[in-house]
Amino acid sequence: MMKLSTKLTLSFTIVVFILVVFILIFLHENIVNSRIEEEMSAIQSRGESHRDVLEDTYSQQTLQHIALMETKTDTVVVVTDKQLNTIIASDRVAPEMKRIKEKTPATSYRSSRMIEDDYRNNDYIASVSSFYTDSQSGYIFMFKHTGSLRALINELNSHFLIAGVLSFILMIVVHFILSKILTRPLVKMKTATEKISRGDFNVRLPRGANDELGQLSNAIQKLSDDLTTVKAGRAEFLANISHELRTPLTYVQGYTAIAQRDGINELERTEYLHIIEEETGTIVKLVENLFELAKLDENAFTISKEPVELCPFLDRLHAKVNPAFLSGNMRLVFQCEPDLMIHADPIRLEQIFINLLDNARKYSEEDSTVTLTVNREMNHVVFTIEDEGIGIDKAELPNIFNRLYRVEKSRSRELGGSGLGLSIVKELVEAHNGDINVESTPGEGTVVQLTIPIKEDKR
Repeated sequence: MMKLSTKLTLSFTIVVFILVVFILIFLHENIVNSRIEEEMSAIQSRGESHRDVLEDTYSQQTLQHIALMETKTDTVVVVTDKQLNTIIASDRVAPEMKRIKEKTPATSYRSSRMIEDDYRNNDYIASVSSFYTDSQSGYIFMFKHTGSLRALINELNSHFLIAGVLSFILMIVVHFILSKILTRPLVKMKTATEKISRGDFNVRLPRGANDELGQLSNAIQKLSDDLTTVKAGRAEFLANISHELRTPLTYVQGYTAIAQRDGINELERTEYLHIIEEETGTIVKLVENLFELAKLDENAFTISKEPVELCPFLDRLHAKVNPAFLSGNMRLVFQCEPDLMIHADPIRLEQIFINLLDNARKYSEEDSTVTLTVNREMNHVVFTIEDEGIGIDKAELPNIFNRLYRVEKSRSRELGGSGLGLSIVKELVEAHNGDINVESTPGEGTVVQLTIPIKEDKR
C-alpha cells in the first residue's frame, strides 16, 4: 500500500513539473523567437543603411567600402542590378545564396523586407533592399548563415534541459520534505485513533495550528478526553448501580431467610415482609429510573407537546403533592402569573416538578415553606422553586445532575434517594429546549430555576 506522503510527493511533483515544463517551453520559445527577430531586424537594418549610402554616393569606391565593411562581420552583402546580376559581393556567393536571390520577386521603390526567415531548414536567412540612383538601380541582399543561430538555440536547449532536470530533482526533494511535514500530524492522528479503537483512551496529541489539520487534531484529542471521562463515568456508574442494588437485595435476601424460619410469630413475620416490600419497591424504583434514563439516552422516549395553561396545571399539581407536605408539617405555596401558556408535554412537565418538589420536601425541616413561582420573562417562562432546607455545598453543585450522585449519601439513602432524579429532570428540561440552574446556601436553602420557551422550537 502506497503511503500518503509518497502519494502527496508524486502528485505535487507531477503537477508542478507539468507547470514548470510549460513555463520553460514558453520561455524557451520566447527567447529563441526574440533572438531570431533581433538577427533578422539587424540584417534588414544593415541592408537599409547600405542602401542609403549608395543612394547618396554611388561609386565603385562606395561599393568596395560596403563590401569591405561586411567582410569583418558574419554577414554577406551582395549588390546586384535590376536583372539580379552581381555587381559586388563581400564574400563568395554560395549556391544557396543564388537560389534565394533568383527566387526574389521584383520589389517596389525603396522597399526592404525579409526574403528568407526559415532558419531551421535553410543555411541562410536573407533580406533585400532596393536602391535607385541616377546611374544605377538594383538590390542589396544581406545573407546571414544560420549555423550560429542554430548553435545558439542548441546552447539554450542544453541550459533549459539542465534547468528542467535540476528543477525536477529539487521538486522531488522539496515535495518529499513538505509531504513528510504535512503528513506527520496525520500519522500521529492515525496512531491515536488506532489506540482509541483498541480501547486505550490515553492519547496526547500536540495542539494543532488554526487550520483543518489542527482542528482535526483538537477534535480527536477532545474525543479521547471525552471517552476517558465516559469510561471513568461508566465504571463509577456500574459500581454505584451495584452498590445501590446490593443494599436492598441484601435486605431482601436476609429478611426473606428470617421470615422463613420456624418459630417466629406472625407479627415479626409481617414486619419482615413489610421491610422486604419496601426494599423491593426501592429496587423497582431504581430499575424504572434506569430504564427512563436509557430511553432518554437513546431518544426512544416521546415528547408530545401541546398547549399547556400553566395556572390550572399547577393547581392540579398542588392538589396532588400538597398532602405529602402537610404530613411533614410543611407549607407548599404556588404563585402563578395568570394567562401563561407554553408548548410542553404535560406528563413530562409533571414528572419534572414532582421530582423537584419531592427533593425540596425530603431535604427540608418541619415548619418550613417551599415556594413555586411562575412568571414570564421575554419569550420564556421562568419556574422558581425555593425551599428552606439544608442546602447544598458549592463544591457539590456542579455534580448534582450526574447520575447516581448524591450530596449527602447517608441521608439520601435513608430517605430513599437513588441519585437519578435530577439526571432525569435535566434530560427532560433540555428535551423541552429549556435550561435548569441551581443555587444553594448550606443551612439556608436551595433555589432551582427552570427556563422554558413559551413557543414551540421549530428546530
